[in-house]
Amino acid sequence: MYQWHDRGVTFLPCSDLTAAEWIATSDEHWWKLVTMGPAGFPAYARLRFIPDPTYEGQSENEVGRPSGILSDMEQLRVAAGSLLRHTGSPSEGYLLIWDGWGEDSFPDLVLRAPRVVVPGREYYLCRVSLSDFVSGTIEDSWQAKTDRAMPPPAFIWPKDRAWCITQDVDPHWASIGAEQAMIDPLLTEPRLDVVRVEANQKLPFYF
Repeated sequence: MYQWHDRGVTFLPCSDLTAAEWIATSDEHWWKLVTMGPAGFPAYARLRFIPDPTYEGQSENEVGRPSGILSDMEQLRVAAGSLLRHTGSPSEGYLLIWDGWGEDSFPDLVLRAPRVVVPGREYYLCRVSLSDFVSGTIEDSWQAKTDRAMPPPAFIWPKDRAWCITQDVDPHWASIGAEQAMIDPLLTEPRLDVVRVEANQKLPFYF
């Protein structure tokens, strides 16, 4: 494991990929896996960064982000913070970060780590303090090392796998898998737009 302790921030790019095997070896179709996350959670929800399309074939370029809305990364941090508070999950957790953001976007320690591979995607696995992620200190440390904003994680989960947030680069939303009692507070979180995902629901996408 490559060590990165910066001003008390815990962020450790992993050489041992065991913690991500539950994702890498999933039987889910790859597209469903990278958009909805691992199967098996009792409930799922979508965190919408922008509103859903209003008609079939709508382009995302036609939709502007409403003023006053948090950035995607800020919304992911709010969601992760809520899940940590309402589940009692340990602060220790993991991030998978898509390798497609370009080498200049990553600290050297991350680039030296092996990748987690699923069909259509490759990721760097990092062990983190989720509290540091929620507070934004990991982002600040990342930017200090790269002079670039930290890319949004594709998967976020605690060590006990009580929940998982999944965000692919294509959809305008992230998926949250957890117990319904963990998701319920997110549905009323005023800084987020979170909606339930029903079984066999056709999910919206922009084109």
